Amino acid sequence: MRQQSTARKMKKVVFLVLILCLFVSTWGCLLPTPSSPILSQTEPPKTENPVVAGGLNPSWSAPRPAEEAPILPSIADVVEKVYPSVVAITTEVVTLDIFLTPRSQSGAGSGWIIDKNGIIVTNNHVVEGAKKVTVELYDGRIFEADPSSIYTDPLTDLAVIKINATNLPEAAVGDSAKLRVGDWVVAIGNPLGKGIRAKEGTISGLKVSLEVDRGQTLDDLIETSAAINPGNSGGPLVNMKGEVIGITSAKISGVGVEGMGYAISTNMAMPIIEQLIRQGYVVRPWLGVSLYTVDPYIAMVNRLSVSKGAVITYVAPDSPAYRAGLQQLDVIIRFKGRQVTTAQDVIEAIRSSKIGEEVEITFVRGNETRTVYARLAQSPPPRR
Repeated sequence: MRQQSTARKMKKVVFLVLILCLFVSTWGCLLPTPSSPILSQTEPPKTENPVVAGGLNPSWSAPRPAEEAPILPSIADVVEKVYPSVVAITTEVVTLDIFLTPRSQSGAGSGWIIDKNGIIVTNNHVVEGAKKVTVELYDGRIFEADPSSIYTDPLTDLAVIKINATNLPEAAVGDSAKLRVGDWVVAIGNPLGKGIRAKEGTISGLKVSLEVDRGQTLDDLIETSAAINPGNSGGPLVNMKGEVIGITSAKISGVGVEGMGYAISTNMAMPIIEQLIRQGYVVRPWLGVSLYTVDPYIAMVNRLSVSKGAVITYVAPDSPAYRAGLQQLDVIIRFKGRQVTTAQDVIEAIRSSKIGEEVEITFVRGNETRTVYARLAQSPPPRR
């Protein structure tokens, strides 16, 4: 009897287990499965703009960021979208060797197409001083850029190149103000001149300021863990929507935090790029002086009576500084009422002023402190 009772209990247990297994398998079949997102691409409207001599286009306007561009599902999709708009740039610069014999030296950089009519964005230091600039497109076509169609802004390290080509695949421009620390980005360029490559990373810092050269500080930089190597300069840093949100620069990366790459944000760069395309140069408030930071050594060598400030090394003829009576070796110690200790202090003060604004300048000449007033003018076009 006890064996029969035990057998009945075992049958009940087995039956309950079978019912439970059937229920679980049925419920699993009813669970919803994630569907693949439907990707749509929104591109800014394209307009035909007249182009004048030298590649300038007075009516050109910067493309507006797409408001609802989709996030692409993988880095490969991002690269596939942007790759056709990235170009490899090769330059030739003539230098002198130790025997003063001219030697041709080649360089490599990157760029990206911002306008289908052959307008390319890159860094100033990529094309600076180059006697020959060639651009290779993704499809293998090679164009030599006319030097008269290359426009640069050394202060922001930006440049545009116009090549004789149309119907090119232009890159979409994003809103760099929407970036967050931790966002994924991809740097695409021509590292070491080895051809177009892509490297992913994350945003590690925003609105970074770095002094890239004596008297030259770049602001609103994007710091990223994506590797930026020589040759990457001028290439795009793109978000996961495949939009350009920065212009990478190996020059900046060389002075920043080790292991980090840097890019000029598009929100800072686009007004500069727009002016370069429209008129070939950037208009800024202009005093008309060249400056150098004073330190004890500079003061001793030039017999200056002060060891801090910005010494004037050159005064442009008929400039606001010339008309105000400023001279070579005058040391500016106050500008618009604020103390000056470096040349960069004066440069930034001028940059933050307005064209036509009258500014107060206090300086030391010999052992005498003087104050003059100068009305800032519009910066003249650069010599070409």
